[in-house]
Amino acid sequence: MGWVVFAVAFWLATWFLNAWIARGPHAQTRAAGLLVPVIFGVTVIVVWEALVRGLNVPGVILPPPSAIWVKLVSATDILWEDFVQTFVKGALSGYIIGCGAAFVTAVLIDRSPFLQRGLLPVGNFVAALPIIGTAPILVMWFGFDWQSKSAVVVVMVFFPMLVNTVQGLADTTTMQRDLMHTYSASYAQALVKLRLPAAMPAIFNGLKIATTLALIGAIVAEFFGSPIKGMGFRISTEVGRLGLDMVWAEITVAALAGSAFYGIVAMIEKGVTFWHPSQRS
Repeated sequence: MGWVVFAVAFWLATWFLNAWIARGPHAQTRAAGLLVPVIFGVTVIVVWEALVRGLNVPGVILPPPSAIWVKLVSATDILWEDFVQTFVKGALSGYIIGCGAAFVTAVLIDRSPFLQRGLLPVGNFVAALPIIGTAPILVMWFGFDWQSKSAVVVVMVFFPMLVNTVQGLADTTTMQRDLMHTYSASYAQALVKLRLPAAMPAIFNGLKIATTLALIGAIVAEFFGSPIKGMGFRISTEVGRLGLDMVWAEITVAALAGSAFYGIVAMIEKGVTFWHPSQRS
């Protein structure tokens, strides 16, 4: 019971601390913006640990953060091998191929009204297909190794990236386009000097959406067949063995990798689209 009381008291204390920081004179500073989520994250971990111990929750249902940390430290070699297999080989390769192909296709669609009317509705249909239906088919087509997971990721990221890029390329005013026409600019010149810069916020929006879809697609695809390594393979195997500490260790690695991937793309976006109102402080 003492652990439960500690959990409640700790939660209330950090709640008031965060509220004080958010309403204080330095609430708008960068330090306060970083401190509030850090305090919240630490609070969740401490309360989780205390409640699991205080309520005697079995480890096969929900292991405490300390047990997950022990598994992270002791199984580093396995976690690294799974990370390379799933994220680097499957998710990252599919992300690059899918987003690159979507960008090229978007430029072609922008040049051809026929493709715009014909391909985009088909794209919306394919994007609505559930991954649990397409993943087994692609695994049978491309084999059990990372190539099939990369193919699943390509299918998942292609159409969100395509739709955002097409929308971004159309995000110019009539006056701007007329001005480029007045300067006798070719399509390529107008694309490079006007339309691509104007499309960058929408393009990066598609890239950021694709970062989360890529990792999810690669992990879920491994549930339908993979070599004896990979995050999805490890999660499905350890769930069957009731090794929930390993499952949560894999989830932690996936969450950190996905957050870092998203953060890197967001940092690049901030440098490229520094002129956009959304990037101004």
